[in-house]
Amino acid sequence: MKLRMAVASLGLLGLGLMTTLGASGALSASGALSASGAHNPARAASGTTLATPARVTVPHTPAIFLGRGAATRAATATATSTVDCTLPTGGQVKYFHCYTPQQIRAAYGVTKIANLTTGNPDYGQGQTIVLVDSYGSPTAAADLQHFHDTFFPKLPAPKFTQIFPLGDPQYHTADNGSGLSGSTGAAGWSGEATLDIEWAYAIAPEATIVLLAVPPSETEGVQGYPNLFKAITHEISVTPPGTVFSMSFSSTEQAFGGAAALQTARFDKVFQRGIAKHDNFFDAAGDTGTLNVGKQQRESRYYQYPTVEWPATSPYVVAVGGTQLQYGWTWDPSSDTPFTPTHTSTFTHATPTYWHALSGTTGGQAVWNESWADIGTNGGVSTIFPEPSWQKSVGTFAGRAVPDTSWNAAVNGGVLIWISAYPAYNCFTASSTGCWTISGGTSAATPQTAALVALANAARAHDTKSPVGFLDPILYKTASVQSAYTHIGPHDYGSAPKTQTVTDYTDTGTATTVNKSVGTLVDNQMWQTTVPGYYETTPYNLATGWGAPKAATFVKALLARTATTSVGATST
Repeated sequence: MKLRMAVASLGLLGLGLMTTLGASGALSASGALSASGAHNPARAASGTTLATPARVTVPHTPAIFLGRGAATRAATATATSTVDCTLPTGGQVKYFHCYTPQQIRAAYGVTKIANLTTGNPDYGQGQTIVLVDSYGSPTAAADLQHFHDTFFPKLPAPKFTQIFPLGDPQYHTADNGSGLSGSTGAAGWSGEATLDIEWAYAIAPEATIVLLAVPPSETEGVQGYPNLFKAITHEISVTPPGTVFSMSFSSTEQAFGGAAALQTARFDKVFQRGIAKHDNFFDAAGDTGTLNVGKQQRESRYYQYPTVEWPATSPYVVAVGGTQLQYGWTWDPSSDTPFTPTHTSTFTHATPTYWHALSGTTGGQAVWNESWADIGTNGGVSTIFPEPSWQKSVGTFAGRAVPDTSWNAAVNGGVLIWISAYPAYNCFTASSTGCWTISGGTSAATPQTAALVALANAARAHDTKSPVGFLDPILYKTASVQSAYTHIGPHDYGSAPKTQTVTDYTDTGTATTVNKSVGTLVDNQMWQTTVPGYYETTPYNLATGWGAPKAATFVKALLARTATTSVGATST
């Protein structure tokens, strides 16, 4: 099971994707698949398997985080003419754009959602959002309060509870290991949990938020899933109808082996139990495009063909993919090279022409596919589940197609989080009392999407209607809901040379040749890899699904429905 978080916060890119470089387009001894990859910091040239599965990091180095607070603002202002993000403390960030809750709420139209029948803004009142993460965070409540005090100081204190159904593992000190579980796993998951909590809150700040923290960390396969699903089953029984569950974990379908259908069916029964009481389950589709990791050699080898991930592929789960939101800026690369190959770990030799952006403009939303680290939205067709009946409206697929819906997941254009857990891992130094970081990944998209449905359920509750029920059949069968989406098509940014000729698949399975530069955001094939991706078509495609919801129109369309969907997830 993989963390689904991409973070602009940690040190020297050493704890992100768990591979080293391959030089010939084939799996190297340490597992990376890359046609060249020499500039790719996510594939750290350390020769070792990295500790935290599928966690992409951007270093907290002086070359990026130019100032840590207001006191350094004047000094750092002269360091560069380009500041792409200003932190709430006044610190400045180069190369990476960032968003506050207010900016995301404005960009997606959350601020335009109609007031409740009481006349109050719709902040998710009366709704419950359950976030499912391994380990949780020892500083979750305090960090959420800091986030609230920074961005929502006039609202009531957050309604937040962290639950340890199997006991608190008490990994409250700095990471001191190198495995996938234990203190190392707990440190990695603390950032994931913090992202989930703060950004579910950012969309629905008056909902009740529950963090369900269950050790141990899952690895590729099913070892940790029984505990997770036992905990989810209990939460289904004690939470009100219409609860939304956000899950930021996954396993490549092939990791289940020959018993995949039998094993996943056990867990899917839990989802069915929740759907019967009008709950919804959202899962992050994945963060490495069609390039997914296997469980060989401690999760360090990639499959040579497009793969997708469970539980996003379950026909009882809403699969959330990723876009790159360019709000107030437009990427304008004229080079395909993000940094000098021998200086990938510190950004001290970043290539300005790769990172250049036009400020004061809005580049819209493109498929999430960032070549500097080979991170991007997963999508494709399941090899476990047949195409559900409700999905047949968009075409005939060989299996369940994902994703269903998308939201901003970019790291360049990521969201701000405050974290004080495991400071040696998450911040500049072990002595830090907390820091602002920039986070992305489909696990940033997932809690926000779940929270948006909580807003729809709040509106329905105040209109004396039952919860909306399982979203997928509604989305695929209801024109008014489909029209509430921004459909993501091909985008071409900047003037970098189109040096790459790749093979993509269309939704019909037809191979198509595409000439690309780094700014050619048309698919979810990772840059300079040989595993094909899926080309962006509209209105539905296998990279971003239906696209990104326009919040106000989306909530209005769900409010207008008279029926609640609790069944209809069949695969026949």
